[in-house]
Amino acid sequence: MLAPLSYRPTRSGLHSDVVPTLERFSTTSLRELVVTFRDMVREHAGALNRLNVYPVPDGDTGTNMARTLDAVVAEMEAADADDLDATCDAISHGSLMGARGNSGVILSQIMRGFASTMKSTPSGPDESGARFADALQAASNGAYQAVLKPVEGTILTVVRESADAAQAASDAGGSLIDVVRSARAAGKDALDRTPQLLPVLKEAGVVDAGGAGFLLLLDSALYVVDREPLPKAEEDEGTGGAATAAFDAHPLGRSHARKVGGADEVDVADQRYEVMYFLDLVDARIEDFKRGWGELGDSIVVVGGDGIWNCHVHTNDVGAAIEVALDLGGRPKQIRITDLFEEVDEEHAKREAQMSDNTSSALSRRPAAAGAGLPPVTTAVVGVCAGDGLVELFAQLGVQGVVTGGQTMNPSTAELLDTVEHVNAQQVVILPNNKNITPVAEQVNALTTKDVVVVPTQSMAEGLAALIVYDPEASSAINGEGMAKAATSVTTGEVTQAVRDTSVKIGEVRKDDWIGIVKGDGIVSCAANLLDAVVQLLDEIIDDEAELITVIIGEDADVATTDSVTGWLSDHHAAVEVEVHAGGQPLYPYLFGVE
Repeated sequence: MLAPLSYRPTRSGLHSDVVPTLERFSTTSLRELVVTFRDMVREHAGALNRLNVYPVPDGDTGTNMARTLDAVVAEMEAADADDLDATCDAISHGSLMGARGNSGVILSQIMRGFASTMKSTPSGPDESGARFADALQAASNGAYQAVLKPVEGTILTVVRESADAAQAASDAGGSLIDVVRSARAAGKDALDRTPQLLPVLKEAGVVDAGGAGFLLLLDSALYVVDREPLPKAEEDEGTGGAATAAFDAHPLGRSHARKVGGADEVDVADQRYEVMYFLDLVDARIEDFKRGWGELGDSIVVVGGDGIWNCHVHTNDVGAAIEVALDLGGRPKQIRITDLFEEVDEEHAKREAQMSDNTSSALSRRPAAAGAGLPPVTTAVVGVCAGDGLVELFAQLGVQGVVTGGQTMNPSTAELLDTVEHVNAQQVVILPNNKNITPVAEQVNALTTKDVVVVPTQSMAEGLAALIVYDPEASSAINGEGMAKAATSVTTGEVTQAVRDTSVKIGEVRKDDWIGIVKGDGIVSCAANLLDAVVQLLDEIIDDEAELITVIIGEDADVATTDSVTGWLSDHHAAVEVEVHAGGQPLYPYLFGVE
């Protein structure tokens, strides 16, 4: 999308000789737009995935956007095809329930804003361009509202500049096709400039994947309105269609690619307390509330609506975090405060004391999507994982509901909600075990009458550590506090295979090299041989204070390498206990947790 693309021919001859240009969006053409957008994102999903900052095989922006749109189309197709309001309501609801990952959550807000504006049918052609421009403005507003601290150089910039250009064309009296073309041109220019606006993209030599995905909406609009040819994704080895081809051709492409490890991680280690509460506050004051919290801390999530909000922040000033709500006339309730700086040694003692009881009592339990046949508990756990071994291990540690997912296959809001509703408890803890799933999990509490607490685990190792302290008869608040502390006491590492050439702090990475990644530090090891990459990684994450090393073996690990890994640990860290589990997870032959 930064360079000339290959377009699929859709007709021959002049436009006016074949199909007249649309003067307004009808219910039928709006539905065609959504389906075309879904099909385009599906076709380009591989290319969008490969616009990942890390050269890892789990870039999932395209997959998440495509699956979010699958949910939108499924709900829209169940609605009355002749009813504009029903169609737009279905688009909005399908977006909310089908959102997957960060990109899916932002896309859902874009689609909801767009659909809510398109509900009103313009009375004539002169209003059609203005209506489309208004819809893009609403989409942009929705995208920015989904993020507390917007970052330019992302999908937000592409949507906003497209909307501004559409508005300008509308104000100048442009027709529908004039407005759409102006939006598409501005969106392409904004996407081209994302590497200049966001250093991590420039360092990696990629454009923003979410912005590239959004541009397909405007491509789809051009097709529906004027049958402009659609961009064609041409799959070949080492590329993934239009978006990747543009990346290769751009001056900031592969020959200049460089990645600063860990640049996409948010460092919130200096914030001591986690504050969570439900807030009764009129919708008109919620932006003031977000701004107030933005001055106090980080890791801020505020979701909800219609006067009821679920709020989460990491801060050093608990009193101020509550006073912000009171000063605005709000009423915080069910306040939960967690000290994130509790001594790790204390947490070890608790875990060791409870390990045998928790494990033995959980052996007979098995996770089930619906929780059928499991005994009632005060608090149930819903965990996200992939791999038969991990599902079995979660069962042994008391998990009542498992949602299949993880890297490359983030579950939707609806899937998490359905599992929460069917576990045999009124209080639930969700372990997302992936930072990209956390934003989706955070939406569940507002959609159920159950009390749902999300422990923002970012890896399977963190999830397992959290489960060691899980008490099924304690409240979700108490479990959430203890499990969060346990998760943060673990240093995690993972090994996978590079999907493209790049350059990082430790040197050059070539396609198919094995790379070791540490949360917060980025890529810390690289080798052509899997064992060498593992040993380099372990050298980085094991220190003199380590007491326990958890090794989770993936489906691509072989027995010989695993034996070599455990042998190396025995030779170099004989005093450290080693636990080896068959996880069966895809893409990552080894996951590690060090406590």
